[in-house]
Amino acid sequence: MKKSYKIEVDCANCANKMEEAAKNTAGVKAASVNFMMLKMKVEFEEGQDPDSVMKEVLKNCKKVEDDCEIYL
Repeated sequence: MKKSYKIEVDCANCANKMEEAAKNTAGVKAASVNFMMLKMKVEFEEGQDPDSVMKEVLKNCKKVEDDCEIYL
């Protein structure tokens, strides 16, 4: 399953950090961040609950960029 989320981030480098943090989260098959569009696309592994996985993605993104936001 793929979903798209609106994000808030200050710079392209921070967006790259968010993308890496999302990719390294359990339950995420693939993730990409478009800084210009302020969007994050996430593909979830089979059988995963997107809501609970995205809470973990947000936690991981906050570790690398504490002023970022993902609108769940």
